Amino acid sequence: MSNRTRITFHPHFGEYIDSVPEGDLILLLLEQEQEVLEWFSPLQEQDSLFRYSEGKWSLKEVLGHIVDTERIMSYRMLVAGRGDKTPLPRHHDIYVSKTSFDRRPIADLIAEFRTVRASTLSLVRGLTDEELKQSGLLNEVETTATAFAYFILGHAHHHLRIVRERYFPHLPL
Repeated sequence: MSNRTRITFHPHFGEYIDSVPEGDLILLLLEQEQEVLEWFSPLQEQDSLFRYSEGKWSLKEVLGHIVDTERIMSYRMLVAGRGDKTPLPRHHDIYVSKTSFDRRPIADLIAEFRTVRASTLSLVRGLTDEELKQSGLLNEVETTATAFAYFILGHAHHHLRIVRERYFPHLPL
């Protein structure tokens, strides 16, 4: 499951996919789950509402966005893995603005992340090598099931980098 040589993806995915190291998808997902938990679990409610600048997401909103995106991309991975060619629209960041992650306890968002990641892991474990090579259509571009898995990893990696660089230096942890 570590070979990326035969995946195809929407050009928008390139930055995220390129940021993921080579390795077994299951191990990478498990390692990243621990990393997310290490960053978000110690947060107190007040700290989880921190925004590094006006108009930027709170830490709760960042985590909620990671969860929503993983949920969407896992569905897309399933569609591609089953060989379904139903066109899939591009997902936008509107989901954060259409809910209030800040009203939820950080512990609930962490639990939801764990649940969604467990579901993603179950899906990846259940897909055969052949199914991982199958593709679906994202904005009319063939995108393999494996590409969706790498996007999940790269997307969360992108936001964790921002959390480390822009949020945590300002928190009294």
